[in-house]
Amino acid sequence: MRSYAAIGDGRSVALVALDGRIDWLPLPGLHGVPAFSALLDADLGGYYSLRPVDDFTVSREYVGATNVLATTFTTATGSVRVTDSLNQGVAGRLPWVELARRVEGLTGTVPMRAVVMPGTALRTASPWLDDTVHGLVMRLDGLTLGVRAGEGTDVVMEDVSLRITFTATTGSRHIVGLVATEHEPLFLQEPVQLDAGIDRTIDAWRAWSEQFRWNGPWQEHVHRSALLLKLLLYAPTGGMTAAATTSLPESTVVAKNWDYRFAWVRDTAYSLKALFRFGLREETHAAMSWMLRRVREHGPQPRIFYTLDGSVPGPTLRTTDAPGWRGIGPVVQGNAAADQLQLGIFGDLFTIVRLYVDHGHALDTETGRVLAAIADLTCDRWREPDAGMWELPENRHYVTSKLGAWEALTGAVRLAKIGQIPGDAARWEAEAEKIRAWVETSGWDEERQTYTWYPGSAELDASILLHAISGFDRGDRMRSTIRALRAELSDGPWLYRHSGMREEEHAFVACSFWLVSALHVTGEREEARALMEELVARATNDVGIMAEMIDPATGDFWGNLPQALSHLALVNAAITLADDDGRSADGAAD
Repeated sequence: MRSYAAIGDGRSVALVALDGRIDWLPLPGLHGVPAFSALLDADLGGYYSLRPVDDFTVSREYVGATNVLATTFTTATGSVRVTDSLNQGVAGRLPWVELARRVEGLTGTVPMRAVVMPGTALRTASPWLDDTVHGLVMRLDGLTLGVRAGEGTDVVMEDVSLRITFTATTGSRHIVGLVATEHEPLFLQEPVQLDAGIDRTIDAWRAWSEQFRWNGPWQEHVHRSALLLKLLLYAPTGGMTAAATTSLPESTVVAKNWDYRFAWVRDTAYSLKALFRFGLREETHAAMSWMLRRVREHGPQPRIFYTLDGSVPGPTLRTTDAPGWRGIGPVVQGNAAADQLQLGIFGDLFTIVRLYVDHGHALDTETGRVLAAIADLTCDRWREPDAGMWELPENRHYVTSKLGAWEALTGAVRLAKIGQIPGDAARWEAEAEKIRAWVETSGWDEERQTYTWYPGSAELDASILLHAISGFDRGDRMRSTIRALRAELSDGPWLYRHSGMREEEHAFVACSFWLVSALHVTGEREEARALMEELVARATNDVGIMAEMIDPATGDFWGNLPQALSHLALVNAAITLADDDGRSADGAAD
């Protein structure tokens, strides 16, 4: 998994392997038909390869501050550069999907071969080829795909796939690609227009990056993470997708394969601090408005996540016959956590709203009323057991869940005092103090001097680090808990999510960056910076991608990718370390 780079157009993401093969591309959006899914089904998943015919070495990078990928192949007879782009239109997102692949001859002579082989949509459909009057068209489960190949290429049909061959020479330029629609006519874009679309898309990404403001440390890693997070912001609605994939395993010993192609409230909340700090206005407002619309439509209780189109997902989990990555199934569609109670979501929601208001914006009247009702609901529900932020099957009184409710109520009090929401702020304040008292007594293990996972448990939970960051506790108790976490849950710089996970899964990347932030705010600034330096050197692949988990022993990636939470944790750790008395390295107020 560590070999993949990501390109995208605001709706879908393609994963491009180091050898130039696209092994994952759902169409027309992330939750659409997985037309190319060899990532999860090596035999029948389908792929779109583009590489030299002969043996090669390879290097790659993104084209500057863009999400367009450039891969250089070198053979014994010459070298070529392949530029991959999910194209944008003149006015933004295209009404169809357009994948363009440009091949430029750099030196010598390089025979090239592309294979476009649509798969079986995780063994739920069969592709077929139509030889239309305007050329060969592929069809799969409502998708219509047109393969486009420019001058100097030879296209041959092989069963349900197409093989494209050509020879690149010094200074030559070839274009191959495809266009796709779902349940609508297909606009068969000319290859020369696909080629022009690459340059247009590069210009669009560069224009976006010019609006990006960050003059703090780890500039390259922060900016690349921001670009990847932009890929995961689902442009039609503004929601933050947790990851671009489904069912990439977290473990080889326990079935932990999840579908993360939904918009999580938590990830949307964590993204706003970064978006505000980077001066990105449109994305900030879109994410904020998306979240509040969902709450008004489906409230009053906020859900853990919503579908990418904004509806409430059902708890139904569909398992396919696809074998999974390296045969480690199951491959699932949907997420059974949809109807869980997670008290932390209340805090995430109010974090979003507080950030928005604190940066000089105003709430509408209807939203204010809904938030007041949610604050009242928090007062009543915080005493209930829930599934916790790790979406566990057994409901318990998780300490960090109570702290999510505390964060919600303290946020509601602040919003009421500045006139942004109506309601009984005195009740919210009193209930927040009751939660604090509960955590300080029931959530504290006096003998071990740690916050515990839940009352009566001797186990630890790394998500407590988030409440050093939230400001609940930055004193001796939190420092003692951090020491215990590092002693019991760490493997080098990496942290496992909670007790018992070392035997079941790999280290959770975001937890290590949360530790960076927690160390910094509790006064261990030099240690925080040293850990950050080590993490940014080891957590990403050659083009800056991070997965959900990492094997501390090998550095192998596990879980879904690109993972929003991992990149958000890196970005917010960099922001935290850049802060000095409430000021950031770029001079913006926190």
